[in-house]
Formats: sequence, C-alpha cells, structure tokens
Amino acid sequence: MKINDVEIYGICIDSRKVRAGDLYVCIEGLHVDGHDFAQQAVNAGAVAVLCATGREGGMPQNAAIITADDTRLEMAHLCHRFFGNPAKNMKLIGITGTNGKTSTAAFLENILRKNGKKVGSIGTLGVLLDGEPVNIPFATSTTPDTVELYQILGVMAKVGAEFVVMEVSSHALALHKVAALKFELGLFTNLSQDHLDFHGTMENYRLAKAGLFDLCTTGIINHDDGTCDFLLNYAPNTCEMLTYGINGGDYHASNCILQSDGIRYIIKGQAVDVPIPGKFTVYNSLCAYVAAMRLGLAPDQIAAAFADMQGVGGRIQSIPNNHGFSVIVDYAHSPDGLENIITSCREFTKGRIITIFGCGGDRDGAKRPIMGEVAGRLSDLVIITSDNPRNENPEVIIKQIAEGVMGCDYQKITDRKEAIIKAISLALPDDCVIIAGKGHEDYQEFENGRRMYFDDAQIARDALGVQP
Repeated sequence: MKINDVEIYGICIDSRKVRAGDLYVCIEGLHVDGHDFAQQAVNAGAVAVLCATGREGGMPQNAAIITADDTRLEMAHLCHRFFGNPAKNMKLIGITGTNGKTSTAAFLENILRKNGKKVGSIGTLGVLLDGEPVNIPFATSTTPDTVELYQILGVMAKVGAEFVVMEVSSHALALHKVAALKFELGLFTNLSQDHLDFHGTMENYRLAKAGLFDLCTTGIINHDDGTCDFLLNYAPNTCEMLTYGINGGDYHASNCILQSDGIRYIIKGQAVDVPIPGKFTVYNSLCAYVAAMRLGLAPDQIAAAFADMQGVGGRIQSIPNNHGFSVIVDYAHSPDGLENIITSCREFTKGRIITIFGCGGDRDGAKRPIMGEVAGRLSDLVIITSDNPRNENPEVIIKQIAEGVMGCDYQKITDRKEAIIKAISLALPDDCVIIAGKGHEDYQEFENGRRMYFDDAQIARDALGVQP
C-alpha cells in the first residue's frame, strides 16, 4: 500500500516491534505517548509516521509524515485498506454489554457449529476457530488492537470461516478498534456500572456501547435493560433494531423455569432447554437464539444445539464434589454481575450462600463499596479477598469493599488461596460457596504487570480433595 508515494509493508503501534518498511502510528495512550517514540521507530526502519494534527513539527525528518485528528480512527481505516478488508466474505457478529458477552458468544458459536457452519470467535477466552484455539499472538484485552484484529480476521478468511462472533468491549468502541468493520448483527446484553476508571461517567460508558450500532445492519438488544429505550433512539435508520426479554420485547421468553440443573422457556412456540442454571442464562441464550434466527437457522435447529450446551469455563462453573455443598466459580466482577450470580445460586441453594470476591486494582474504585453492599445484602457470609491488585495495595481495596457490606457477617482475608480454603472449610451440607471475580483467568496480576499462576477452580478442587 502506498501512502504519500511511499510503499508501506506493515503497520505498527509499538516502536520496539517496528520492521523495515512499516508505517508507525503514534498513539496517545493512558500512560505512554507514542509520539515520543517516533524517532526510535524510524531508526528501526519505519518509512512513514502517522501523528496527531499539530504535532508534525516534532516528527522525524527522514520519514513521510501523515497527520490525522484522531490517529486511532485513521489507523482503523488504514488497516482496512492495507489488509484488504479480510471480513468481506464473512458475517461478523459483535456482542457488547457489561455482563454476558462471553456466554452469549459461546451460545451463538455453538448453535452455528452444531449446524455445520465454520465459525471463528474473538473474545475474553482468546481466538478460536471451530472451538479450537488459534495459535496467534493474542492481546489480553477482550478485543485485540486494530492491527492484530485484522491479522486474526485474515487468518480466519484464509481457512474459510463463514461467521466470526466477536466480543466488542466499550474500550474497543471508544478507541475505534472496530471503526472500519461492518457487522451483520450487533448484540447488546446489559449495562451496569463498570470501567468508569476509563470512561469517567456512566453516560460516556453508555455512549461507547451504543457506538456498536453505528456499525451494524441489525441490532438485537435486551428489552428488559434500562438502556433499551436509549439504544432504540440512538440507533441510526440504517440499523434495524429488534428486542428480546422476559418482561417483553419482539422475542419474549415465557413460562420460564429456573432449576439447579438448567433453565427452560418458550419462545414463539418453541421450547428451549439449556443445561446451565441462572436467570441470566435465559437472557444470554435468548439473545443468541434471536441472532441465530436472523442468520437463517430454524427454531428447532437452535433448540437442539442448546440441549447439549456445555458451560463456559469460569461462568457459573460448578466444581463437583462429594461434600454435599455446591462450589461455583464465576467471572462476575461488576455489581450487576455479582448480583446475578448470587441471585441465581440462591434459586437452588437450600443452605447458606458464602461469597468470596475482591476487586481489581487500577480499575474503577467507585464500584468497590457497591459490590460490598450487593454481596452483603444477598449472602449469608462474605469473605473479601484480593482479585488482581496490580499496582494498588490489596488491603486498601479490601477496606473500600468492606465499607459497603451491611447486614451480613464478613471476613477479610488478603491471600486469595487462603480465602478460598477458608470458605470451603466453613461450608456445610446444602450450602453454596461462590468464588467470584476471576472465572477463567489462570493468574493473579501484581505490581508492574507481574503475574503469578492462580486458578480459582484448581484451588477449589485441591481444597475439596477432588480431581478435574
């Protein structure tokens, strides 16, 4: 690709990874400004630099200089050109929302695969093709950076993927990672407080999520969520909007039955059984059901795929044992997510609910006492512990959570392993121990990005004396 008569052989945002012939894009990050490394990038072989308008005076003289008001947005469109729109022959399905993105993606992927479709997925659990991990260097964020995202889509195009189901985070939308893509469907699960460390206000957070529908042909949104009316009014005329829900909507789940071994409901005359408990399973599966119908599948095909659906690791993941009580591992890390998992477990728990959780460091601190309030109101015993403390003092985070706990006994145990072992030691027959916050993650993150192997499910198995 030529830019200003200069041939470009690659696009890169990290000066340490620049190769000869690259276009280096200056990104103003939260902690580092890429403009400061432009000369380093050129020294490494970059032949062109994309910088913010007004900052071209400080750029290297021995490279072509391109300016843009928003370098992230311009990079998205440049990647679209450079990589030749790899998604042009695939149908992209984007899923956004505070909670439920991963489970909804897994439901939809399973439906498509069970019906003979070749499916790729991109999200919290990594990059998958037909359910198997793809060996691509993958960022830890839910939605990869723009260059990497296009490389992944290129790989999926080469192997003939028909559909790509993608979790689209609010960060990705605000940072224009997917700005040049066109989604066949945009799915919205719900909105509750999270990521205010990045977005600043709930209004900004809501607007970021809504941005997905600027990129969609059809939007499928949760009728029962408080953001529904806003999204219906926000969506452009070019995006057809459909709603789903339990309390109403174009696709209405009726006769809902919630049991310890799964859920059942009726949707437009079709009985649906999903062997995963929880009211939120109704919403997630219903969202996937509507999406699958829009993609051309028949109601009975969808229902058959749901019937043998396996749970997603770290999402209401049961740890089998012979002690007579339940142990559940779940990714819930927002107030709404925590309330959902505790409420769902309460539906099948005859004894006490013992909830273990913490909050991540370097993230939205305002939600910490709110999550404490939720846990205290809905549990019989709360054990507050560390999550991923990152660069914050874990004991300070725990103290902030504890300020919200009322009406419930609670303990503070900083060491997460010790907290899990303690909770399981206190459990009696018919109780339920909920280990929330990390789900599928197999690490704890400490200061300066240091990670230590840590798996909630494995710690629980060890404490229970059971094998996987």
